[in-house]
Amino acid sequence: MAWVLLVIAGFLEVVWAVGLKYSDGFTRLMPSLITAVGLVLSMLLLSFAVRTIPIGTAYPVWVGIGAVGAALVGMLVLGEPYSAPKLFFLVLLIAGIVGLRATASG
Repeated sequence: MAWVLLVIAGFLEVVWAVGLKYSDGFTRLMPSLITAVGLVLSMLLLSFAVRTIPIGTAYPVWVGIGAVGAALVGMLVLGEPYSAPKLFFLVLLIAGIVGLRATASG
Protein backbone atom coordinates (compact mmCIF):
# COMPACT_ATOMS: atom_id res chain seq x y z
CA MET A 1 0.00 0.00 0.00
CA ALA A 2 2.89 2.39 0.72
CA TRP A 3 4.06 2.13 -2.87
CA VAL A 4 0.59 2.96 -4.18
CA LEU A 5 0.51 6.04 -1.94
CA LEU A 6 3.97 7.02 -3.15
CA VAL A 7 2.99 6.78 -6.81
CA ILE A 8 -0.17 8.83 -6.19
CA ALA A 9 1.95 11.37 -4.31
CA GLY A 10 4.27 11.53 -7.33
CA PHE A 11 1.36 12.19 -9.69
CA LEU A 12 0.08 14.88 -7.34
CA GLU A 13 3.53 16.42 -7.53
CA VAL A 14 2.99 16.76 -11.27
CA VAL A 15 -0.34 18.49 -10.55
CA TRP A 16 1.17 21.08 -8.25
CA ALA A 17 4.27 21.60 -10.38
CA VAL A 18 2.19 22.29 -13.49
CA GLY A 19 -0.21 24.30 -11.35
CA LEU A 20 2.64 26.66 -10.51
CA LYS A 21 2.76 27.68 -14.16
CA TYR A 22 -0.96 28.34 -14.34
CA SER A 23 -1.10 30.15 -10.98
CA ASP A 24 0.92 32.99 -12.53
CA GLY A 25 2.93 33.62 -9.38
CA PHE A 26 -0.08 32.82 -7.17
CA THR A 27 -2.03 35.73 -8.65
CA ARG A 28 -4.83 33.54 -10.08
CA LEU A 29 -7.13 32.08 -7.44
CA MET A 30 -8.27 28.74 -8.85
CA PRO A 31 -4.91 27.55 -10.21
CA SER A 32 -3.33 28.68 -6.93
CA LEU A 33 -5.84 26.64 -4.91
CA ILE A 34 -5.32 23.57 -7.09
CA THR A 35 -1.56 23.98 -6.68
CA ALA A 36 -1.82 24.32 -2.90
CA VAL A 37 -4.16 21.35 -2.51
CA GLY A 38 -1.99 19.21 -4.79
CA LEU A 39 1.10 20.16 -2.80
CA VAL A 40 -0.45 19.40 0.58
CA LEU A 41 -1.92 16.07 -0.57
CA SER A 42 1.33 15.08 -2.26
CA MET A 43 3.35 15.77 0.87
CA LEU A 44 0.79 14.04 3.06
CA LEU A 45 0.86 10.88 0.98
CA LEU A 46 4.66 10.99 0.85
CA SER A 47 4.72 11.22 4.64
CA PHE A 48 2.50 8.13 4.88
CA ALA A 49 4.67 6.22 2.40
CA VAL A 50 7.90 6.90 4.30
CA ARG A 51 6.47 5.16 7.33
CA THR A 52 7.28 1.95 5.45
CA ILE A 53 9.58 2.85 2.58
CA PRO A 54 13.05 4.20 3.46
CA ILE A 55 13.33 7.95 2.79
CA GLY A 56 16.42 7.36 0.64
CA THR A 57 14.21 5.37 -1.73
CA ALA A 58 10.85 7.12 -1.37
CA TYR A 59 12.03 10.68 -1.88
CA PRO A 60 13.98 10.08 -5.11
CA VAL A 61 11.07 8.04 -6.51
CA TRP A 62 8.62 10.82 -5.60
CA VAL A 63 10.83 13.49 -7.15
CA GLY A 64 11.49 11.34 -10.21
CA ILE A 65 7.80 10.75 -10.89
CA GLY A 66 7.17 14.47 -10.51
CA ALA A 67 10.10 15.45 -12.73
CA VAL A 68 9.27 13.02 -15.53
CA GLY A 69 5.56 13.82 -15.31
CA ALA A 70 6.08 17.57 -15.37
CA ALA A 71 8.49 17.29 -18.28
CA LEU A 72 6.04 15.16 -20.25
CA VAL A 73 3.12 17.51 -19.54
CA GLY A 74 5.34 20.38 -20.59
CA MET A 75 6.20 18.74 -23.89
CA LEU A 76 2.85 17.11 -24.70
CA VAL A 77 0.40 19.71 -23.39
CA LEU A 78 2.23 23.00 -23.05
CA GLY A 79 4.18 22.83 -26.29
CA GLU A 80 7.63 22.91 -24.71
CA PRO A 81 10.45 21.79 -26.99
CA TYR A 82 11.65 18.22 -26.95
CA SER A 83 14.57 16.42 -28.49
CA ALA A 84 16.03 12.94 -28.66
CA PRO A 85 18.59 13.69 -25.91
CA LYS A 86 15.87 15.10 -23.64
CA LEU A 87 13.72 12.00 -24.15
CA PHE A 88 16.76 9.77 -23.57
CA PHE A 89 17.45 11.38 -20.20
CA LEU A 90 13.78 11.10 -19.20
CA VAL A 91 14.02 7.39 -19.98
CA LEU A 92 17.10 7.25 -17.73
CA LEU A 93 15.08 8.87 -14.93
CA ILE A 94 12.35 6.28 -15.40
CA ALA A 95 14.98 3.52 -15.31
CA GLY A 96 16.27 4.98 -12.05
CA ILE A 97 12.78 4.99 -10.54
CA VAL A 98 12.19 1.39 -11.60
CA GLY A 99 15.65 0.41 -10.30
CA LEU A 100 14.98 1.99 -6.90
CA ARG A 101 11.68 0.16 -6.66
CA ALA A 102 13.26 -3.13 -7.70
CA THR A 103 15.97 -2.86 -5.05
CA ALA A 104 13.82 -1.41 -2.26
CA SER A 105 13.38 -3.27 0.97
CA GLY A 106 10.16 -1.51 2.05
